[in-house]
Amino acid sequence: MKIKAILLVGGSGVRFGSQTPKQFLNLSGKKVYLHTLETFLSFNEFEEIILACPSDWIEMVEAEVSDPRVRVIAGGPSRQASSYRALIACGKETDQVVIHDGARPLISRSIIQANLEALQKHRAVDTCIPSTDTIVVSKGGKSIDAIPKRSHYFRGQTPQSFTYPLILNAHEQTSRNDASDDCQLILEQGHPVHIVNGSEDNLKITTLQDLFLAEQLLRIRSKSHGVGEATLKDKIFAITGGTGGIGSAVAKALKEEGATPLIISRSAKEYRLDLTHPESSERLFERIHWEHGEIDGLINCVGALGIRPFHTLSTQEISDAITHNLHSILYSCRFAKVKKGGHIINLSSSSFSRGRKGYVLYSSAKAALVNFTQGLAEERPDLQINAVIPQRTDTPLRKANFPNEDPATLLSPQEVAAEILQLLKQENTTGGFFEVRKS
Repeated sequence: MKIKAILLVGGSGVRFGSQTPKQFLNLSGKKVYLHTLETFLSFNEFEEIILACPSDWIEMVEAEVSDPRVRVIAGGPSRQASSYRALIACGKETDQVVIHDGARPLISRSIIQANLEALQKHRAVDTCIPSTDTIVVSKGGKSIDAIPKRSHYFRGQTPQSFTYPLILNAHEQTSRNDASDDCQLILEQGHPVHIVNGSEDNLKITTLQDLFLAEQLLRIRSKSHGVGEATLKDKIFAITGGTGGIGSAVAKALKEEGATPLIISRSAKEYRLDLTHPESSERLFERIHWEHGEIDGLINCVGALGIRPFHTLSTQEISDAITHNLHSILYSCRFAKVKKGGHIINLSSSSFSRGRKGYVLYSSAKAALVNFTQGLAEERPDLQINAVIPQRTDTPLRKANFPNEDPATLLSPQEVAAEILQLLKQENTTGGFFEVRKS
């Protein structure tokens, strides 16, 4: 049985309002379509996966995708045309085909598996979810003509799966050229379409709000950045805050990998620096560049935490809190000389997700840091720039502010360091934020 998958990664991004098509924007560390492709590649059942994308983007996609099962072709001027071109590319020897929107990056393995299993009994399969909203029929858009029974209505998603001869014939026999759904063409031929359950998470990225929601869903899923394979041996990494709990754990772990950590902090022996001073930061990174050349990465672990109500802080204390937790990292990112393809990892905090009573400036700075990281990743596609977000961690800073916490409920600095090293071993992962949670 020859089963092939088609990922439709066309679209110009007009509705999204971006010069870059939505499928090629970054989502939690990698481009939207790569999230989709990654899930399909996890199935050995697919002999080939065909990506139908805009011709202007083929070269970029081919450079990013190296799996031998993937073939990139030019899509057409519409979804229907792209689907048909991909079907022709499948070849007559194909038995079954699974068609999916490349801009649905949160597709689950269980939905794909349900499609494959349904194809054993049915020649056409659609992925649908019940409508949770009341459906209103209005022919003129001014008044309601009917309110049908909601339980009879579903929202169509993808994948849509077919026996190959059936869907190819449906495309070739139709007289329309505006079909937004392959199952439409099957129904025109009078053939039944079986339904499998989709998911609310299986959303299609159409607007900026969709992209934001997908980011949050990935964060809730705690999606891993995977296991990296690159070696760190003989590489050089600067670590700000490298004498603190997490920073020192990262430095030790790098040494064990055969890398050279350059520790930067107020108490460091060789690279002593108050990172809140931009001129001093610039001079220090110029010195590092003179001594080592371009470094392989920058890991920002610097930070300061104090528990005080905001209204009790002086203006100087407010300025100091923002400078320590945000400005110092911005200066490091600005002045560090990182080689092409190298890494910048900014350490945030789980408090970034909402303001925290007693340390509102700290949590605000950590939220700003996540946004800064994502924006910088878009500005600097030559680097891999990500944020690591540990939950509560057993560090001296934490103990000083929360002395009564049970250490058994906290992450160890070594656990956080291990995740940072795994991210340093990645390739083509940028613009993401990765939470580290207690297992």
